Amino acid sequence: MHVLIIGGCGFVGSHVVDKCLAEGMAVRVLDPARPNSRIAHPEVDYVRGHLEDQARLPEFLSGIDAVVHLASTTIPSSSNLDPASDISGNLIPMIRLLEAMREHGPRKLVFLSSGGTIYGIPNMCPVPETHLPQPICSYGVVKAAMEHYLQMEQHLHGLQATILRPSNIYGPRQGRLGVQGVIGTYLHNLSLGLPIEVWGDGSVIRDFLYVQDFADICHQALMSSLTGCFNAGSGTGISIRDLIGRIQRTVGGPVHPIYRDGRGFDVPRVVLDISKVNAAFGWTPRVGLDEGLAGTWNWVSKCDAA
Repeated sequence: MHVLIIGGCGFVGSHVVDKCLAEGMAVRVLDPARPNSRIAHPEVDYVRGHLEDQARLPEFLSGIDAVVHLASTTIPSSSNLDPASDISGNLIPMIRLLEAMREHGPRKLVFLSSGGTIYGIPNMCPVPETHLPQPICSYGVVKAAMEHYLQMEQHLHGLQATILRPSNIYGPRQGRLGVQGVIGTYLHNLSLGLPIEVWGDGSVIRDFLYVQDFADICHQALMSSLTGCFNAGSGTGISIRDLIGRIQRTVGGPVHPIYRDGRGFDVPRVVLDISKVNAAFGWTPRVGLDEGLAGTWNWVSKCDAA
């Protein structure tokens, strides 16, 4: 199989590239960034570009059997600042991609949606895929709209669309800028001797998924004819306060967070029901939180020391 991975130079995308290569796939990566030396593979066809480059879409899709769409130009915490840019940078390019796929051949697409924002403030926990999407940030609204366009494309034109709604993905290679990913941000800050911040009182509960576990389900979705929406998480939740306790044990030293006022777009509690993805694919996460924190801390320590 020849697969195009959109966003393959990013944190999540680079792990999906690794998994696809390990399973014998031929991989092309579309990303505006160049791969750094730590993640680059000589056998991967790296193409610099954006989905907004509509005239180049036939080039990007040439010889491709399936597409994995992992890219986003926004993050939850900033998306409400400019919803119009969220739409123009994510939703419209997705629609153009679907038009190009219809014309140029690939009929399989795996899409990275959002289990953390698409449900809004859930009225049940764990949250199943049947929960009505009620996002409270533009990021989640646009992800929901993209899902609907995929479902429409499937109904009208036969696209095989598998939508993955992950919880909070973490692990090695996560960025250090602090814009997204509480675990990566905390560990990088601690390795550099910087303080960590907690928005609110630390009672917010999240579901954390190790990045290699997500790469595994992404590959399974590529290889399957199953379509629809599937949560991908650990199935268990932990408060930020308790997470800091786990991190303290991982790094082997005291952690003294700075508490800030809570943010309006933060959902108080999100834990995903993963029974559907388990029944459909036989998938369950293999890496527990303590093991995942240890692996991430080991990578962060080496990265920040370099």
